[in-house]
Amino acid sequence: MDIIKRNAQREELIFSKLSRVIHFGCDDYPECSPLDLEMALLPHFKHGITTKEIQNILIRVAVEKTSIEEPSWQYVAAKLLSYDLYKDAALSRDYEEFGYGPFYPMVEELTKRGLYGKYIMDTYSKEEIDELGNYIKPERDFLFNYIGLKTLSDRYTIKTFEGEIFELPQELFMGVAMHLALKEADRVQWAKNFYDVLSELKMTVATPTLANARKPFHQLSSCFIDTVADNLWGIYNTDANFAQVSKHGGGMGIYIGKIRSRGSNIRGYKGVAGGVVPWIKNYNNTAIAVDQLGVRSGAVAIYLDIWHKDVLDFLSLKTNNGDDRMKAHDIFPGVCIPDIFMKAVKERGTWYLFDPHEVRAVMGYAIEDSWGEEFERRYQACIDHPTLTKEEIPAMEIMKMILKSTFETGTPFIFYRDTVNRSNPNKHAGMIYCSNLCTEICQNMSPSELIQTVHEDGVITTKVKSGDYVVCNLSSLNLGRTSTKEDIERVVTCQMRMMDNVIDLNYYPIPQAEITNKKYRAVGLGTSGYHQMLAQSQVSWESEDHLKVADEVYEWINFCAIKASMEISKEKGAYPAFEGSEWQTGEYFTSRHYESDAWNELKDQVAKHGVRNAWMFAIAPTASTSLIAGSTAGTDPVYSKFWVEEKKNAVIPQTAPNLNKQTFWFYKEAHHIDQQWSIKAAGVRQRHIDQAQSFNLYITPQISAKEFLNLYVSAWENGVKTVYYCRNQSLEVEDCASCSA
Repeated sequence: MDIIKRNAQREELIFSKLSRVIHFGCDDYPECSPLDLEMALLPHFKHGITTKEIQNILIRVAVEKTSIEEPSWQYVAAKLLSYDLYKDAALSRDYEEFGYGPFYPMVEELTKRGLYGKYIMDTYSKEEIDELGNYIKPERDFLFNYIGLKTLSDRYTIKTFEGEIFELPQELFMGVAMHLALKEADRVQWAKNFYDVLSELKMTVATPTLANARKPFHQLSSCFIDTVADNLWGIYNTDANFAQVSKHGGGMGIYIGKIRSRGSNIRGYKGVAGGVVPWIKNYNNTAIAVDQLGVRSGAVAIYLDIWHKDVLDFLSLKTNNGDDRMKAHDIFPGVCIPDIFMKAVKERGTWYLFDPHEVRAVMGYAIEDSWGEEFERRYQACIDHPTLTKEEIPAMEIMKMILKSTFETGTPFIFYRDTVNRSNPNKHAGMIYCSNLCTEICQNMSPSELIQTVHEDGVITTKVKSGDYVVCNLSSLNLGRTSTKEDIERVVTCQMRMMDNVIDLNYYPIPQAEITNKKYRAVGLGTSGYHQMLAQSQVSWESEDHLKVADEVYEWINFCAIKASMEISKEKGAYPAFEGSEWQTGEYFTSRHYESDAWNELKDQVAKHGVRNAWMFAIAPTASTSLIAGSTAGTDPVYSKFWVEEKKNAVIPQTAPNLNKQTFWFYKEAHHIDQQWSIKAAGVRQRHIDQAQSFNLYITPQISAKEFLNLYVSAWENGVKTVYYCRNQSLEVEDCASCSA
C-alpha cells in the first residue's frame, strides 16, 4: 500500500513509522493505550492515502475518545496535533529537524512578508533574537489540551496569506513577549520573563494582545468606553470613533445618558426630539457594518440611566415583542442604577423619570454628573420642582421590565453606579458613568468637545478637546496553575509590567484613547481558573470555606499588583493624575480595612513613590483565552463536568480541567449552584478589586419572580458593582471575544 507524504512524494506504507507517531502521542499517558489508536486507524487505510489524512484521523479518534472516565485523551490529541503542526511548519519554512526550526530566519521571513512589524528587527539584534530563539521551550507545547492548542493555532499563530503554517505556539509566545519588552532597558531578560509566564500557561494576555502583538498593526487593547454629549457632533463623533475601534478589533461601551429624551425640545421647538432609540439604532448599524477584522460583527454595549425618560423603550430594545422600529437586536443594553432606586424597589416605592436636557435647562446642573448623597439631593430637588416635567411610575414596574428582558435575552447588564463611584480611587479627577462591553472596567469618563472648525485655502482644521476616553488593557492570572503565594507574586509582577508596557507600545485607533490611556495608565489584572482552583483545593462552591479562600487569594493578588505598580513607579514614574488620588492620601487602603503591618508598609511606600497605574484590578470573562490555558473561565463555575462542542465537521468532547476522582465532586455545575453563594463570593472578592468583575448569574426556567428579584437586590447589598449576563438554562448568549484575557 502506498501513502503520499506532505511533500507529495509517494512511498510504501511502513506501519512501524506510524506506530512511532502513535506512541509519541501516548507517551506520559499510560492510561491511554496506543493499541486503541492503532486499531481505530486500520479501517481507514486505503491505497494513496496521504500522511496528512492519517494524522487527522489519529487526532479525531483521540479527541472522540475523551470522556469523564478517560480525560487524558484530549492531551494525547493535543500532542498529535502538535506533531502535525511541526511537520507543516518544517515544510513551509524548509528546515529538516522535527519540531522547532531556527527562530531568526522565521522572524526575518515574516517581516519581509509584512506579517511581523519591522519594529521587532529594528529593535532586537540578530544575536538577541538568536538568544531568545534558543530560550524557547518546545516541551511546553505539551501543556495544552486539544481545544487549547487548536484554538491557539487556528486563531492566533501567524500563517502566510496562502494559509501555510509558519509560526508555532512557543514562537507566538516569544513574539508577544518580545513586543511587550521592546522598551525595557534589559529587554532580552524581560522578554524571557514574559515568555516564561505565558508559555507555562500561568497567565494569558487579552485576545487583541495575543493576536496583534508583533504585527504591523498592533492594536493591543480589548475595549473602549465613550461618553456621548447631547449634540449632533457628539453623537456622530462617537459613532465614527466606534467604527475605528471596531475596525481594529476592539469592543465598545457607550454611555448615552446625556442625550435628551423623546419629545424633548430642540432649539426651543417643543416635542421634536426623537430620543435615544434612533441613535442606538445608528450604533447598532455601525456594529454590523464595521466588523472586527472580518472575524465577527462589531460589539457594543449601550448604557442608560434608570431615571431617563426613555428607559422603558430602552429596556425593550432586544425583547421579541413590540414595535420592531424601536428595536436594536445587535447591541447589548446596560442600565445604570443608583442606590436610591434599589431602596425604592425594596420599599415598593415610586420612581420618577426625567429628561436630562430639561433638567440641565431648568435646574442648572446635569443630574447624571453626581452620585451618592449628592445625586439623591439633586434627584429629590427635581421631584420637588413645580414646573419640571416628570413621569411617575412604581419602581417595581421598571424592575419587572428589567427582569423580563433579562429572562428573555440575558440582558440588560447592570451597573450599580453609586457602589462603583464610592470605591473609585480617582474620584478627585472625575466620575464613572458606566462600564464596558463585559462590565469589568470602571474608570473616569467624560465626553470630548468640539472647540472650533476653521478652513483656509481649502484645508479644514477641527480642534477637539479630548474627554476621558476609557481604554482597557487586560491580562489574566491562571489560578488553576498558580498554587503558591510566591508563584502568584512572580506572575503578577510580570503581568503588571506587561500591561503597563501595552500602554506605550499600542497602536491607538483614535487619539483620545492614547491621551486618556497615558493620563491614567489604567490596566485590568484579572483571573481565570477560579473554579479549577477551588476544585483542586477540594473546596465546595457553596461553603464558608469558599468565601474564606476568595478573600485570602484576592487580597494577596491585589497586594502583589499594587506592590508591582509601586515598584514600576519608582523606576518610571507615577501616572500623571496621581496627585490627590486615594492612592496618595491612603484612603484607598483605609476604606478597604487594609491594616496589617505589610499593608501599612505598602501604603507608606505608595504615598512616597506613587503607583504607575490609576486602576489595576478587573476580572474579564476570558472565554477564549481560558480555553487556550486549559482553565475554567474567569470566576465562573463550570457549565458541566463534560460537554461536547460542535465544530465544522467535528465534535470535540471536553472535560472540566484536571478532572479526576479527587476534583469530580467539587465541580458543581453552574445551573445547579445556589446563586446566593456566587453573589456572596463576588461581594467578598469585590473589596479587593478596584474596578469590577464580569459576574454572571445562572438561572433555570423554574425560578420564581421573587427569587429572581432577590438575586439583583442581594448583588447590590453585597457590594457587587456590576452584573454581566443572566444565563438562563434555556437561553444561549454570546460571549465577548474582545475582552477575553
